[in-house]
Amino acid sequence: MTDPVQVGLVGREILASRSPWLHEREALAQELPLRYELVDFTARGFTDADLPRVLDDLTAGGFAGVNVTYPFKRAVIPLLTRLSPEAEQIGAVNTVLFRGADRIGFNTDVAGFAEAVRAGLSGARLDAVAQLGAGGGGSATAFALLGLGTSRLTLVDTDSSRAAALSTRLGAVFPGRAIAVGAAEDLAAIVRACDGIVNATPLGMAKSPGTAVPPGLLEPRHWVADIVYFPLETVLLRAAAAKGCRVLDGSAMAVEQAAAAFEIFTGRRADRARMLDAFHAFPAPHA
Repeated sequence: MTDPVQVGLVGREILASRSPWLHEREALAQELPLRYELVDFTARGFTDADLPRVLDDLTAGGFAGVNVTYPFKRAVIPLLTRLSPEAEQIGAVNTVLFRGADRIGFNTDVAGFAEAVRAGLSGARLDAVAQLGAGGGGSATAFALLGLGTSRLTLVDTDSSRAAALSTRLGAVFPGRAIAVGAAEDLAAIVRACDGIVNATPLGMAKSPGTAVPPGLLEPRHWVADIVYFPLETVLLRAAAAKGCRVLDGSAMAVEQAAAAFEIFTGRRADRARMLDAFHAFPAPHA
């Protein structure tokens, strides 16, 4: 019997992730033996400094690669031998392929978010966007937005230096665009001046309740996108829908990036429609 392809996800607070379900169901449909393991640093009592050891252990254990999520999308880069052009440009990695002595970093989040916006917010004004969060996920959504034609992007992050660094990277790739770093205290004015809002922070996750944007700032003319997908309807999206805003949840991005990662790990084409069906068929957790 063929040994299964071993892959996984490295991050914190990820035990509710749908990644194992998505990858294993797609592999099953293709009659490919595959096992997907969650390496939750919080549940296992690991510190962030354990990341190099964990990657070494996974490599030695015969893993084909891993997905990477919060808070390691940037921290993993110095531990890799090379990056894809997209990952190098973005400065964040969400997929690592182990190939012999090589560890190759990719970013499938940018294409995933761009496709989600094209499909879920068709016709929406993308000229001026306010984005909350400038970490690894925020780097991807920002690059995607500018690639889709956004001309004015305002980044708001609790770490202003992180937002400034992202602004500099974006400006080098998209010269002539207005890319600003906004302060949290100016959020009301920032939201008034934008067409749409993206939450690229962990706020809204089951383990990080709350919302990055006070609901009172939302207007029906806004569209609102959230990269969080557990829960699928965050506090922010529920408030936005109640205001009459167009909303985009995190499902399409999650599926698109997972499909691209599956292809990197296995060398096989993923059926995205089938994976989206699997995403929505994910068994509800027991109370």
